[in-house]
Amino acid sequence: MSTARPRDKFELISHETRERFVAATGRAVAPIAAAIRERLRIAADQVTTARLMQQHRDDLMAFQAREVDWVLRSQASWNEARIDPAVAEAAPTSSTGNEPALSLLGEDSVESGILASRVGLAVQHLAGNEFTDLRRRMLELDRLNEFAPEDVLRPEALAKVLVETWLATGLSKDLWVKVQDMVTEKVPEAIVAGYKEANAQLIAQGVMPKIDLKQFVRRAASAGAGGVASTGFGADSGMDEPVGQGWARSAPGHLGESDSELDRLMRAPAAQAMMAARQQAMARGAGEARASAGSAGAASTDATRHRAMMPTVVMGAGGGAYQTPAAQRGQGVLLSLRRFLTARLGTDIAASPGPGQSDGAANGPPGSAAAHGRAGGAASPAFMAAIADAYVTYNQHASPYVDGASAVRQIAADMRERTAQLKRQAPTTADKATVEVVALMFQAILAEERIPFSARVWFARLQMPVLRVAIAEPEFFATAQHPARMLIDRMGSCALGFDASAITGSAFENEVRRVVQVIEQYPETGQRVFKLVYDEFVAFLSKYLTQSESAQRVMSVAQQVEEKETHTIQYTIELRKMLNDIPVRNEIRDFLFKVWAEVLAVAALRYGGQDQRTVILKRAASELVWAASAKPNRADRTRVIQGLPRLLLLLREGMALLGLKGEQQEEHIKVIGDTLADAFMSKTEAIAPAQIEAMAERLAHIEDLVGDGESAGELTLDAQSIELLLGVDAASIEVIADTGGSGSVSEAMKQWAANIEIGTWFRLDHNSRVTQVQFMWRSERKQLHLFASADGRSYLIQARRLAAYLQANLLVPIEEEALTARATRDALAKLDANPERLLN
Repeated sequence: MSTARPRDKFELISHETRERFVAATGRAVAPIAAAIRERLRIAADQVTTARLMQQHRDDLMAFQAREVDWVLRSQASWNEARIDPAVAEAAPTSSTGNEPALSLLGEDSVESGILASRVGLAVQHLAGNEFTDLRRRMLELDRLNEFAPEDVLRPEALAKVLVETWLATGLSKDLWVKVQDMVTEKVPEAIVAGYKEANAQLIAQGVMPKIDLKQFVRRAASAGAGGVASTGFGADSGMDEPVGQGWARSAPGHLGESDSELDRLMRAPAAQAMMAARQQAMARGAGEARASAGSAGAASTDATRHRAMMPTVVMGAGGGAYQTPAAQRGQGVLLSLRRFLTARLGTDIAASPGPGQSDGAANGPPGSAAAHGRAGGAASPAFMAAIADAYVTYNQHASPYVDGASAVRQIAADMRERTAQLKRQAPTTADKATVEVVALMFQAILAEERIPFSARVWFARLQMPVLRVAIAEPEFFATAQHPARMLIDRMGSCALGFDASAITGSAFENEVRRVVQVIEQYPETGQRVFKLVYDEFVAFLSKYLTQSESAQRVMSVAQQVEEKETHTIQYTIELRKMLNDIPVRNEIRDFLFKVWAEVLAVAALRYGGQDQRTVILKRAASELVWAASAKPNRADRTRVIQGLPRLLLLLREGMALLGLKGEQQEEHIKVIGDTLADAFMSKTEAIAPAQIEAMAERLAHIEDLVGDGESAGELTLDAQSIELLLGVDAASIEVIADTGGSGSVSEAMKQWAANIEIGTWFRLDHNSRVTQVQFMWRSERKQLHLFASADGRSYLIQARRLAAYLQANLLVPIEEEALTARATRDALAKLDANPERLLN
């Protein structure tokens, strides 16, 4: 009979974190209900067919009758869901303590889980690293490999409570489907806010202030075959260290701030053991490789199990849940593949393994679910070692290949041979299927003739690392945003636009080679190495595509134009605030808002906000306001007359900065002169000197007022303004500015425009001329986007116009489907035509 041990400080922190999280997120239930009621009320007020109108009214009445009950039940159920990890671990066991308790899931429970998972996916997309970091911190505190299924911190936990109580109160599933988009919008906001707050509180308590990849690579010294890996609290601490001390020793600063993430991974004992095994195998031949690599594979078994249960990391330029059309199609083909494999195997190979289950779970008797799938168990160390052998075999024979069709045939033959060998060694049907699908994917990539051959050779070498990830991490088949897929897609989308002569021997090919070689060196780190090299490859692209002198010049011009226009808008806003309580003639107001605000913006951009020339122009604005006000006494009139020549000279110099000369200048000067003359005759009250001094003081420090926020409006952009502003010849720059057309641009297109990835190729139809262009750069405030064509011409497109071009199909991606999605679709077509090959 076991006795409950008292909670230690780590368990208390874990418990308190969940308590606060539940309290914070539970407050969102009532606002969610109010939003649903408002949605149903709007639908009920719409004039449609009689049948639909009656249905909408019925829906509203049904919800109103049960709204309070639903809110109260949901809050009560959520408050009761505070299950401690220790309790959750013990709960599934039976009363005998020897056998696991089994329970049947009802159809309603399954449907509730499906409905909640959709909301959970939205949470996971929106949360990004917040959930990943919180998960890592909490699992370290709890000493577990994965959250319990009912843990409140899971992305779908709150949604599951809402669905279950919804159905329990008598509300229909059909009505939930009608309002689930509202729930999917509101719940993630509350959950992500809770994740952020929890992370901040844990960091404040010293819990893993910095999350270093090194501490998640399990150490061979502390984890033997079947042993327990290091938890990250310190091997010799005995759990007696203050919170955070164990993590502090693994922080980057203790390893040398100049070290890269990959360097730290390289020094991990498991990584060194695996590399030593591969080096020995290459020296002795592939025949002895399996024995050498086996111990290293066993040493990293616990790390493999931990990675297999990690949630998918969602990445993207925009950082949000938006998916481009290509990504949506990629997700669709993955869903089709999973359905096909589930129908053939009787198990979903993309399902995450359950916590606490052993490696032997996949080795059940013939005909059992365990014998067919890996769901519930970790990858076999022996099979992972066999994949490591394949690294060695391929690397030994890769170098003699020569360019040409014969090399493609040779590589494809090697792929088929390795696939056949690995399928014979695969311990489960799910592993066999994974080997076959990955092999078919890479055969399709190798056959992609639009990718230069030199790039295809390196892409082919990723087959074994990707297979290892697919075996160890089931989410590889669940999301198109898995780091391994994203890396191959990104490299492929860039390579498809180059011809062989442009890419062979280039810095781009060298970077692809480096990426592949790094991945081959760190196979045991799973998707983490793909994530690291993906980030490095994106950073490389940003420099590689904009390294030419012409590109740098265009980027500099565009960035300065955006800054100038943004400051013009912000200066105008501040000038309006300053003149709210000052009686100023409309002619002077218009000049200050429409002309002088832009003059100050250009001066600040050229000279700096506190340069003497800029300061003088700022002072001229307050002097103009005073000069144009009523002058009831002779002394003020004399002062205006004496200072007028200098003031007019400053106004002319300022307008010259904008390229306003000749008649344009004279027109403004005439209006100002007439206004000053009228001020001499005005009998109204004069502006107090204190107001003028206050305005001058605010103008002198206007940069502190406007800040660095995004533009408050659309930019005014054309080639002439670029040339006049910076004196740059704009002949090679095609400016596609916002025309302010009457057509509406959908929010989806704006999201797409904001999330275009650097390096993507498009077909641009501008002024009846079709050009192939590559996306190179976007400005800091995302108002301007730069594309370049092969002939050296640049296209600077404003944000709203870019979205309009995407919507009108004037800017069309060269590849409507990502490389891995296309390869998966090809693999699925072959399996559908010949399903026997899946397991043969």
